[in-house]
Amino acid sequence: MQTHKIAVIAGDGIGPEVINEGIKILNEISKIDGSFNFKFTHFPWGCEFYKNTGKMMDDNGIDILREFDAIFLGAVGAPGVPDHISLWDLLLIIRKSFDQYINLRPVKLINGAPCPLKDVKTDDVDMVFVRENTEGEYAGSGSWLFKGKANEVVIQDSVFSRKGCERVIRYAYELAKKENKSLTSISKANALNYSMVFWDQIFEEIGKEYPEVETHSYLVDAASMFMIKDPKRFEIVVTSNLFGDILTDLGAAIAGGMGLAAGANLNPEKEFPSMFEPIHGSAPDIAGKGMANPLATMWSASQMLDFFEHENWAKKVISCIEKILTDKKILTPDLGGTATTKEVGDEIVRLLKTEI
Repeated sequence: MQTHKIAVIAGDGIGPEVINEGIKILNEISKIDGSFNFKFTHFPWGCEFYKNTGKMMDDNGIDILREFDAIFLGAVGAPGVPDHISLWDLLLIIRKSFDQYINLRPVKLINGAPCPLKDVKTDDVDMVFVRENTEGEYAGSGSWLFKGKANEVVIQDSVFSRKGCERVIRYAYELAKKENKSLTSISKANALNYSMVFWDQIFEEIGKEYPEVETHSYLVDAASMFMIKDPKRFEIVVTSNLFGDILTDLGAAIAGGMGLAAGANLNPEKEFPSMFEPIHGSAPDIAGKGMANPLATMWSASQMLDFFEHENWAKKVISCIEKILTDKKILTPDLGGTATTKEVGDEIVRLLKTEI
């Protein structure tokens, strides 16, 4: 039997609640299938850990995580801990240390999911964002000069390497070729006259190797407008770290809300563990109330199954999510229901056992 070793960082706020439901369905799938299982190891890292220790994770945390096949992350963030601390001292250090250079975020309007756009069919919103995940605007390069003085100066650099751009753009071309879909690059070359001109040049260079892939290029402001006015023009999308971060939250808003937003941080070569997470944040205002929507966590669990080459089960999880949204009987308050986090998880388990 194949065993997948998973490090669990449930994190803060609603993180532990939604991660519990994600683990529940992964364990249920392994029981039904019988050819693989999961071994989960929990770590208490996050903002509460920081409040007690002054650190978001143990000093040897990266060495510990290196021994796992994947990381399942709940949410990070809590009142009293600056956002740049919670992000840079846990999430980003994991992404960079394990060269998780692909951030894969589906923006797909499935049956039953609410959409704020008028006269939009489910087929009109079906995108996959391939976001550069380890450098770009989030490289962490810069200076803070004359701090606290009248002539204080802050410099924030973006870092775009040829290797970093080529590999994420090539990954997107390969995905578009495999799925026979169009590929759109999003940049801002008219204003960012070095980094984004460089990005556009590499997109065009690599495109010559993929003549069968239909391509488009948009400036990020135009792309934001088109995502609202004409979302069906986007299929596979490749973009930089910052633009990908912003546009996928916009995508979540048109595809059912943050409670349905999943993300995978991939090291495609599997030299290091990849990390799977819902992207909705820790929502401390509803933590502990049983109101959190676990469907995004389950969608990220589906991404994990897909990455481990259990594609059939990955599709079944999405089918279960779609059925629960279509039936509208067991939904959390953000989707207009009255069910608890646990009740939604239990219903997904029931569907996996009986109907899918």
